[in-house]
Amino acid sequence: MLPYAAYLRVYEPLSAFSEQERLRWNAYAQNPRRPRRAGALAVEHEESVRRLLRVPPAPAPAAESHNAYLRRVDGVLYVCPWQTRLRSWLAFASWRGSLPTKLANRFVPPPVAEHTADEFDAFKRGEPSLRTHIMTSTWHVPTPWFVPFDSAERWLVLRGEQEPESSTGVTMAPARNMLYVTSMAQARKRVARALVVIRRHVGDVDTLTDVEEVGRWLEEFHPHSLVELDYGGIVHLMDDETLQADQSVAELAAALTGLDNGQEELAFAMYQRVILRWRSVQSLESAN
Repeated sequence: MLPYAAYLRVYEPLSAFSEQERLRWNAYAQNPRRPRRAGALAVEHEESVRRLLRVPPAPAPAAESHNAYLRRVDGVLYVCPWQTRLRSWLAFASWRGSLPTKLANRFVPPPVAEHTADEFDAFKRGEPSLRTHIMTSTWHVPTPWFVPFDSAERWLVLRGEQEPESSTGVTMAPARNMLYVTSMAQARKRVARALVVIRRHVGDVDTLTDVEEVGRWLEEFHPHSLVELDYGGIVHLMDDETLQADQSVAELAAALTGLDNGQEELAFAMYQRVILRWRSVQSLESAN
């Protein structure tokens, strides 16, 4: 878990889990020693750093995490399991496949890499699904992640402010954060609309593929789930004024509406505002 990362999460209602899992998550929710939302990202990051600083490093934990992010709305418990081991396996496989073998071996010794790959292969043989409840992006928020949300669903907390609480009792993030939270039904509806607009007016482009991937991922979960976009550590790359001015969700929605209404100049202007904003943030990865 890198400190400068954003997260797209799905919280499934307790009813979506097996009876054994429901009992476990109910007990977990009542455990006063579980990681709280305010410190959960720090706990994940610390665990990851400890593994990677070992000699030799451990690309994935030895066992799956028993932790989860929780939300309670109208008396219903929603659960987003961390799935740290599975996410680490997937990330390591992607990282290893993106680098030349000799370069990858400089970071992770071949015996460790092969052992990690063998463990993942063994897991996959006994697990029909590699579905994760959390998608992670470092150094920026991918443009398609804004599609499932509406600007009215934004929760912005700056330093010294009281944490807001919705009328449904949703627990908000720790001080200084940006969140969007919506229902799965709304998220799927907005993604479907975006796909129609892009196909009709733009055609087969990379953006279409990326939005389709988000749509397919959302379809894997319970229809009564909650979907959350968390800027996470990305807020540390942005000052308060920049966070307040960030209306990426509203701008992307305006771009899609303009495109569908024949307002091409408006659509282009709104889309460019989103692209340029996040290009400037992502460029910090290579800054001195």
